[in-house]
Amino acid sequence: MSVHSEFKKVTTKVLLDMKARGEKISMLTAYDYTMATIIDQAGMEIILVGDSASNVMAGNATTLPITLDQMIYHAQCVVRGAKRAHVVVDLPFGSYQASKEEAIRSAMRILKESGADSVKMEGGEEIIESVKGIVNAGVPVMGHLGLMPQSINQYGSYALRAKEDAEAQKLINDAKLLEAAGCYSLVLEKIPAALAKKVAESVHIPVIGIGAGNGVDGQVLVMHDMLGLNQGFSPKFLRRYANLFEVMTEALQHYISDVKSGDFPNENESY
Repeated sequence: MSVHSEFKKVTTKVLLDMKARGEKISMLTAYDYTMATIIDQAGMEIILVGDSASNVMAGNATTLPITLDQMIYHAQCVVRGAKRAHVVVDLPFGSYQASKEEAIRSAMRILKESGADSVKMEGGEEIIESVKGIVNAGVPVMGHLGLMPQSINQYGSYALRAKEDAEAQKLINDAKLLEAAGCYSLVLEKIPAALAKKVAESVHIPVIGIGAGNGVDGQVLVMHDMLGLNQGFSPKFLRRYANLFEVMTEALQHYISDVKSGDFPNENESY
């Protein structure tokens, strides 16, 4: 019997128990109802409504332009399709950095208006007070360390993070601070595998990796990347599980040709 057929809603407690048992956690992004339904039925534990919607749904070069209202809209769509998976929503750039009060308001709006299960935010020590405030307000928080796309203008590139000892040590300290502040889990993006493993072993909360090796408690990818819809993005950490770009292009061209030749619709497809 699959986990899905038992239909147990994936809560923060379920995820913590999975880490304690050594069971790996699968996580994928979704931004709309149809995809969320498919991903949920496949048995995914976590669906991330990522601010990557700014890139893959809206065509922006970075995650920075997407607004809180737009994230709430995407989250509403996903929640309607996800019956079992835990739905976590990115707090977008500009919705939590100015003050603890703004961060709490933004997080509460996401849960109240979308029905999602938790929020995710980027940063360590510098956002700890906001994390505590949000958790105290009853909103579960997933942390995010390593490469933080919302800080791309500060970094100047999407290169590997925490290669140097000082940054690696800060990352370990930040992970422990986030756990102490009440985060129920943590994403580590694009850092050395050995460091990610060390972080996962030094905290009790699940650590989900993207480009962070196999020593963590689970993995996350962007749906458009792993399904091969997005052809222009090929980082080392990405495994393409399908080539939907090819499949869809073929189907679309077939349709165009059938319309032009008069083959579609045929007699059986007409009233």
